[in-house]
Amino acid sequence: MGVLALQGGFEAHERMLKSLGAGTREVRVPADLVGLDGLVVPGGESTTMTLGIAREGLAEPLCELAARGLPIMGSCAGLIMLDCDHLGVMDMRAERNAFGRQIRSFEADVEIAGMQGAPIRGIFIRAPWIAEHGPHVEILGVLDGHAVAARQGRILAVAFHAELGDDDRLHRMFLHLVAQAVATGAGAAQAVPASEVGEGH
Repeated sequence: MGVLALQGGFEAHERMLKSLGAGTREVRVPADLVGLDGLVVPGGESTTMTLGIAREGLAEPLCELAARGLPIMGSCAGLIMLDCDHLGVMDMRAERNAFGRQIRSFEADVEIAGMQGAPIRGIFIRAPWIAEHGPHVEILGVLDGHAVAARQGRILAVAFHAELGDDDRLHRMFLHLVAQAVATGAGAAQAVPASEVGEGH
């Protein structure tokens, strides 16, 4: 499992994935994408992440992998990175800092469609919400009337940080998507060669 490690809370995702028995690799350059079964885009600061992705030439290979069916999970700023105004791999638009800045950070229970048991405890830090979305995006969770969790194909996006708590069900849900992709042979990760960047990719 790859975890984008340019900035933000990638280590918490690594710990959660490892606790579930998944191997992890920190992704910083296109070569780190080769052979991955799935990718997590963590929370952090979306502007800094955007600059880092552009600097390292990661945008086009990431979009290629998403188009091939590689499972991807984005949390908080990771949700923003997946939207139409950034990487464009999900048909949605996020409202940044929608719940407020640092002073408005809070925890709340969120019911996630398809998740068994009690609602998951979400940690919201300068959190976005999904302001609009297309017909292929399935809304999985809503808080105060705003969409905070969604899925499109094998891409899962949440506005909160589940990795900072003890509940691993969201990561289990994502690893189930990964297992499905592996079983069907979809999304085998191959980094786009540097010589091909900008040539129709």
